Amino acid sequence: MSDREPFHLDQGAALLALYDSGVDEVYGYLRRRTPDDVTAEDLTSETFLGAVRSIESGTVAEISAAWLVGIARHKLADHWRRLAREDRKLQLVEPTDATDPTDQHIDAAAAHATLAQLAPHHRAVLTFRYLDGLPVRQVADLLDRTPHATEALLIRAKHAFRLAYGEVTP
Repeated sequence: MSDREPFHLDQGAALLALYDSGVDEVYGYLRRRTPDDVTAEDLTSETFLGAVRSIESGTVAEISAAWLVGIARHKLADHWRRLAREDRKLQLVEPTDATDPTDQHIDAAAAHATLAQLAPHHRAVLTFRYLDGLPVRQVADLLDRTPHATEALLIRAKHAFRLAYGEVTP
């Protein structure tokens, strides 16, 4: 057994306190972006395990709720990448023009159900860009793509969403 503790006691106490106060926020963030409770619970666990690993590695400057949500965002991206690898038989969607009516009102429940029907890479890019409000460059970094490839993916994902939602005639 090692004489070295896995992380400083004050960091461990801070993480436990943050767990008690932040687990609902992390779970809520993930639950709104996943199709079911089980997936959100698994990703919440992965988030806190990742937090412990970060503390153990000594790379954490400040333990905060924002830091945990950032870890959750990365765990969600990893989850979608895994789904995409498992679902390689996706049909390519032809890109459409870049016009996008932004003032349309859509039903939130129908939108979530529609997102759940989409391929993982479409779901990921739309969630990060429009639900999280991240700029394209940051979405590209999260998805390990170039900004140009991410823009093209956004166009295809929006088209796929419209088709699934019934806004575009197939």
